[in-house]
Amino acid sequence: MNIAQWLAASARLHPDAPALLRGTTIEADYAAFARRAAAIGAGLARDYGIRPGDRVALFMSNCTAYLECLYAVWWIGAAVIPINAKLHGREAAWICDNAGSRLTLVDDDSAAALSSVMEDMPAGMQMLSVESADYRTLQHDDGGAASPHAREISDLAWLFYTSGTTGRPKGVMLSHGNLVAMSMCYLADVDTVSREDAILYAAPISHGAGLYNFIHVRMAARHVVPVSGGFDAPEVLDLGRALKNVAMFAAPTMVRRLVDAAKQRGETGEGIRTIVYGGGPMYLADIRDAITTMGQRFVQIYGQGESPMTITSLPRSWHADVEHPRFLDRLASVGVAQSVMQVRITDVDGKPLRAGETGEIEAKGPTVMLGYWNNPEANEATLKDGWLCTGDVGRLDADGFLTLSDRSKDVIISGGTNIYPREVEEALLTHLDVREVSAIGVADPEWGEIVVACVVLEQGSATDAAALDAHCLQAIARFKRPKRYVFLEALPKNNYGKVLKTELRERMKG
Repeated sequence: MNIAQWLAASARLHPDAPALLRGTTIEADYAAFARRAAAIGAGLARDYGIRPGDRVALFMSNCTAYLECLYAVWWIGAAVIPINAKLHGREAAWICDNAGSRLTLVDDDSAAALSSVMEDMPAGMQMLSVESADYRTLQHDDGGAASPHAREISDLAWLFYTSGTTGRPKGVMLSHGNLVAMSMCYLADVDTVSREDAILYAAPISHGAGLYNFIHVRMAARHVVPVSGGFDAPEVLDLGRALKNVAMFAAPTMVRRLVDAAKQRGETGEGIRTIVYGGGPMYLADIRDAITTMGQRFVQIYGQGESPMTITSLPRSWHADVEHPRFLDRLASVGVAQSVMQVRITDVDGKPLRAGETGEIEAKGPTVMLGYWNNPEANEATLKDGWLCTGDVGRLDADGFLTLSDRSKDVIISGGTNIYPREVEEALLTHLDVREVSAIGVADPEWGEIVVACVVLEQGSATDAAALDAHCLQAIARFKRPKRYVFLEALPKNNYGKVLKTELRERMKG
């Protein structure tokens, strides 16, 4: 099936339901949303030669037109290449070239970024700005097909490029079937959805936040792009109160900022029903603080681009089960396997480990990617007998709760012993003066590697390394504690809020 059939169905069944909103302003109901997608798709086929199976890149900031463009591409049977709008033009051009994009849909800012690197673009690739008169003409055409072009569930729909922190990004191929399975898991394992709900795109539509559009389209819910186009904590709180029944995806760093804003305003997040968090480590101290401030609004998911949003989940019921004897252990986990998934832990030889043993996390199920685009070597290393080798390290308990340790590349080997940075970070974050921390391994002639803690203190704090060292010794084994503390104004992060440990390791070499 073509995932765009969900938009066509909602337009038939609920034509007057509000669909696309900019802030609190309704820009299209479902009838208009579907009509625009069909019309724009017809224009892409007629004027730009896009055919079923072609790849079309989307390189723009969050806007309601982004959703129109996604469904326009699928309506005519093509596949989308969502590119983070914060990438450099040269990085975006490389992705377009690697994927063989026939057309890139842009806004004026990203058009300028690409125009400066035209020599890096694929030959013959065209651009269309959603802020142009040509796009507005397509929006109001009436020549679109009544139904989306037929596709198989195994056909490519979403070609997502990984962030590429260790080299060139890889194109993750997701099929229509992958996206349907992921969306069904949202209903089973994350949250309910109805026409009264609103999904808020405060994080990039090109990534995890955008993947939640599908189930909200299927249920004819509202799709809200903040006027700011991104994440602004006070704006999110205001939209929650104004719109009601708001759900959103947020990286842990965004949750922290939202909680801080709620505290400053003396609010609890009224109108925000669900905050799904993932995409990076959520420390136990932070989620406990979030629940204390905002209540039981939180659901955690663990996934990767290669199995998007769908490996495990920790629903709000487990966040609230404070009477369970292992409540804190479960709250520090990423939950249990989602409904269509199998999860296991393996050793260095790929053999399954028992409950409680630490090793590489592997996942299997219908959300796992088709493979990497034109990269057989990476496919061979990552997909083994249907299992996705995540590169993450963790352990399963006897009840199936998965606790993450770290990325395998981030594990610190000091004196022949594995030390997981997250354990060190969790310990330091319980100190009242520590705002953020990242533990890394730095080469050492005696130990092989030593633990270095890169720390951001709360404003005005005078805490020093000795105080933090004493605090660590009360929480973790002596051999795990940092041998060095580096105090920073801020931790380096990528466009998705993930701490760049690679950059930190480079800094510490100096």
